[in-house]
Amino acid sequence: MVIQMTNKIKPSERISSRFQMSDESAKYFLGCVQKSFKKERPPHKLIVDFIDTQNFELLLTPYEIAAMMNESGTWAFALATEPPILVGDDDDDFPLQD
Repeated sequence: MVIQMTNKIKPSERISSRFQMSDESAKYFLGCVQKSFKKERPPHKLIVDFIDTQNFELLLTPYEIAAMMNESGTWAFALATEPPILVGDDDDDFPLQD
């Protein structure tokens, strides 16, 4: 009996390689895309395959990826509420108190 070893590249490794980020950051990103859906969560491989077909030069936010997957019918399940947009940490936003 011969066991074949395949060199499958994990979805997080594909993201980390393509967008120049750590594997941990890629795993976190994929998890955030999954959490952008209310109940049914797409598998990481489907998310990465979708990103590959879109030929993005820059990585969009997890929610934007999820919304595009939903609109295209790739994963046609209900989306969760879009997270708030975080604004830069300008000092003017939070004046110092004496």
